[in-house]
Amino acid sequence: MLNLNVTIDQDSGFCFGVVYAIEMAEDILKEEGKLYCLGDIVHNDEEVKRLEKMGLIIINHDELSSLENEKVLIRAHGEPASTYETALKNNLELIDASCPVVLKLQNRIKNAHDKEEKIFIYGKHGHAEVIGLKAQTSDEAVVFQDINELNVEELPKEITLFSQTTKSTSKFYEISDTLNKAGIKVNSNDTICRQVSNRDKLLKDFATKFDKIIFVSGTKSSNGKVLYNICKSVNSDTHFISSPSQLEKTWFNKDDSVGICGATSTPMWLMEEVKEHLLKL
Repeated sequence: MLNLNVTIDQDSGFCFGVVYAIEMAEDILKEEGKLYCLGDIVHNDEEVKRLEKMGLIIINHDELSSLENEKVLIRAHGEPASTYETALKNNLELIDASCPVVLKLQNRIKNAHDKEEKIFIYGKHGHAEVIGLKAQTSDEAVVFQDINELNVEELPKEITLFSQTTKSTSKFYEISDTLNKAGIKVNSNDTICRQVSNRDKLLKDFATKFDKIIFVSGTKSSNGKVLYNICKSVNSDTHFISSPSQLEKTWFNKDDSVGICGATSTPMWLMEEVKEHLLKL
């Protein structure tokens, strides 16, 4: 036995938007035993598997088009107007669990688009939230996940900049400053969720307190990648896993202190399973 001293970060785990969506799904599944969900309800395979055992059925947009007379959950990421139009046409009852922070952002982008502003969105290509945001501009907004994707010399002299809600705050302001210094007038809109961005400092403090850090997250989570890199930046002995089975005994020394933390899409029960596994090493 390695006799590890293991602590779970109590500030890690689901953000309120994910909690809201999962609680809505659980309530319906307990009553009816079946519920369709448009896309993964959360970017964590282990949590999705748990809900699928309860009767959750994950579908994509093509499958939504051929579905009729059923209940469908809209996850926290939000959806474009076309999804609601499909639901109306197919007599689908939408259980809308869109995060209020995302809905507010969609509205702000639509208003800016209606004013004919040149909209740029810092976000992950193909991400469900970003697809919904871009749809508010009739898909005219420019989406980029790295400033190197932009040809600064060809940009409009004035742009309106938004961000996916789960991106890095420091990176967003770095991008805004770089564009300003290049002579672009940037109307910056910091639309990053504070429940997410405030975890940056909390995680930095947490990660420095332990010999080793185990960061638990689904591989599809954009937020997970950002927060993992924050941990890694202050504690080089940070390891990314998606399930307890990925833990390696060779990562640890006898009597190590180990901190467990995760993304806003990581369930607390999964971090608790990781702790149980570590205590048996």
